[in-house]
Amino acid sequence: MTTDRFDLAILGGGPAGYVAAIRAAQLGLKVACIDENQRFGGTCLRVGCIPSKALLESSHLYQEAQQHFGDHGIETGDVRLNLARMMQRKDKIVDTLTGGIDMLFKKNNVQGIRGRGKLIDGQTIEVTGDEPQTVRADKILLAMGSRPAPLPNIEQDGQWIGDSTTALSYEEVPERLVVIGGGYIGLELGSVWNRLGSEVIVLEAMDRILMGVDGELAALAHRTFKRQGLKIHTGTFVQSARRDGDRCVVAIKDGDEIRCDRVLLSTGRVPATDKIGLSAAGIQTDRRGFLEVNADYQTNVPSVYAIGDCIGGAMLAHKAMEEGVACVERIAGIHGHVNYDVIPAIVYTHPEIAMVGRTEEQLKEAGVAYRKGICPYGANGRARTLGEAEGRVKILADEKTDRVLGVHIIGARAGDLIAEAAAAMEFGASSEDIARTCHAHPTLAEVVHEAALSVDKRAIHTV
Repeated sequence: MTTDRFDLAILGGGPAGYVAAIRAAQLGLKVACIDENQRFGGTCLRVGCIPSKALLESSHLYQEAQQHFGDHGIETGDVRLNLARMMQRKDKIVDTLTGGIDMLFKKNNVQGIRGRGKLIDGQTIEVTGDEPQTVRADKILLAMGSRPAPLPNIEQDGQWIGDSTTALSYEEVPERLVVIGGGYIGLELGSVWNRLGSEVIVLEAMDRILMGVDGELAALAHRTFKRQGLKIHTGTFVQSARRDGDRCVVAIKDGDEIRCDRVLLSTGRVPATDKIGLSAAGIQTDRRGFLEVNADYQTNVPSVYAIGDCIGGAMLAHKAMEEGVACVERIAGIHGHVNYDVIPAIVYTHPEIAMVGRTEEQLKEAGVAYRKGICPYGANGRARTLGEAEGRVKILADEKTDRVLGVHIIGARAGDLIAEAAAAMEFGASSEDIARTCHAHPTLAEVVHEAALSVDKRAIHTV
């Protein structure tokens, strides 16, 4: 077994880990990045964000060709689904991007190590795999990410009853799919299979879907998804799910059993911090398994740092990436920065939902006085030409200072539009700043502009 010495060893090659590795190498550190998978990129790139967005785009185009191309004067005839080809496209995108990380590591002199890493102490990682080795480093950065949360009595088999990874690779379209959980992952993947022909039933234990999303937008989304064919049941507690012959059976508290072809469990994620030797290194976690860190991302062991999903907060790839950069910059003596009040989030359904800052519910609970500006997509010329007149932008601004406190969008390309709002909030902009910024015409960005004007009750194109 070989032993190598580094300035920094990173355990985990997902968005947090590989970005931190590249930035640390740019700062002159000798860096190793260890991951147990054959491809770097973590859950997001391999079995999460990227493959799911590929399927969302393909399934959306399939549905558009079936239902809406005729509105544009495009006659397609019989539109048929080639699911295998759709999956091949998804896999090719993943292969291309994961291969790109290897190239970036090579360019930046990052040592990529494939194998399962386990802490021996605060400066040593034992790696098992095809080429066992011991990695010693002055500092260790933990970036193991998270995994789907299990539920009691849900008998997952990785095929008929599974999680989001399973739902990315069905070999055929299920006739009936039950989704347990009404969060963004369940609704995104439920939308994919609904578009491809499944009867999709979403079971959510809470009294609404999309917890954490602004309540008004969540209600609009609920109505839209129902019109699209998703059967959504809130206030519904799932007691168990099991395989019964050639079908799956989902038992509901105070309700009838549901028989279906597949079950997708989508009830959040938990930190992947077990089985990596935390106790051997003396590293503490909270009761849920999240690593506890200080402002510099140090754990209670000074030589060990942690970032990303495994320290909690918003479990988002871009948040993890920002933490990776900030952490290694602080290690190198530079003031790294993450503004946790301005982390955008996006739900890639159709229409998309995007948000940054605080919701109306949060502002009311905190007793913050605010003003609100709204612009519907239907008032926007570009939205009409795209055939995307459904949706709205809502801007929340402080009543006294006019500083933007939150922006919430439901509509076409909301995920792209939210970037302007995040940039504005990062620089402490007021709604007046956005309103006085010239926006090109005709663009969807004008919906944001009009919402900013609406805060001061001087919108031009809305009644």
